[in-house]
Amino acid sequence: MLHLRMIIPADRTDAVVRIVEGTVGTTHLAVLPGAARIPPGDIVLCDVAREAGDELLYELRKLDIEKDGSIAVEDIDLSLSDRADRAEDEAPGEAADAVLWEQLSEATHEESTLTLTYGAFMIVATMIAACGVVLDNAILIVGAMAVGPEFGPLAGVCTAVVQRARRPAARSLFALLVGFAAAIVATTVFSLFMDAIGLFQPGALDRPRPNTSFIWQPDLFSFVVALLAGVAGVLSLTSAKSGALVGVAISVTTIPAAANAAVALSYGELAQMWGSMEQLLLNLFGIVLAGVLTLVCQKLLWRTQRGRWRRHPAKA
Repeated sequence: MLHLRMIIPADRTDAVVRIVEGTVGTTHLAVLPGAARIPPGDIVLCDVAREAGDELLYELRKLDIEKDGSIAVEDIDLSLSDRADRAEDEAPGEAADAVLWEQLSEATHEESTLTLTYGAFMIVATMIAACGVVLDNAILIVGAMAVGPEFGPLAGVCTAVVQRARRPAARSLFALLVGFAAAIVATTVFSLFMDAIGLFQPGALDRPRPNTSFIWQPDLFSFVVALLAGVAGVLSLTSAKSGALVGVAISVTTIPAAANAAVALSYGELAQMWGSMEQLLLNLFGIVLAGVLTLVCQKLLWRTQRGRWRRHPAKA
């Protein structure tokens, strides 16, 4: 269940109440006339099944409430109410399959902005992956993949493309490209430093590396993995059952490829550097392509569901 807390201009309160009452899956409606001070207005509270949340938000935004008031949405972890149980039963579909597009846009906006923290995570993750590349250590590679924050901008690009939002797309793409560029440059310097103190060896990239050689040898299999990772990442982002480890799948050949490119550059291994860059770009393209297609499919399903609600609100 979701909990909505709204500040409504008094002249629109009746319209909001009608929308809430007419939306399948809503319950626990409360109206507090004149309770809001900044901005002034009425406070309207209600609970809604997650499956019906996007439809309710879509209708409420037609009243331009966010311009003169506010709509706050919270997840309810526990609701002991027979009415809430009935509301969830009445709402079509399953909560885990529901997509809240407003929430998705807000989440990707926060995660796809170029910040010092984002840049630091990118650099640290790539440096950890560089150690894994030199040592041919799969554990370090997985650790770097867990630290890498590039899933946020990737999801931001996918969401912005589907919603045809140019500025968010440009912002996410900028954060992605600048983040990887900074990480590669910093890791190249880091690799030279590690070599200077004797922790990295010049021949480290030339010896057999069964655990990490795939990182700089792109092929069709790499592209397939990127597509699957993109689907998994977007489903995790839009689902109520998001998994923390999905970010690891997204990073499977992005952060490690950037690290291998940096180490190869520091040693003048241009063949490996270009192979790693091809792997990186191939996987970024595959992830974005799969993410966009997944969101398009979900959006089409959402439109179909919304149309069914409008035609048969009592039976939905």
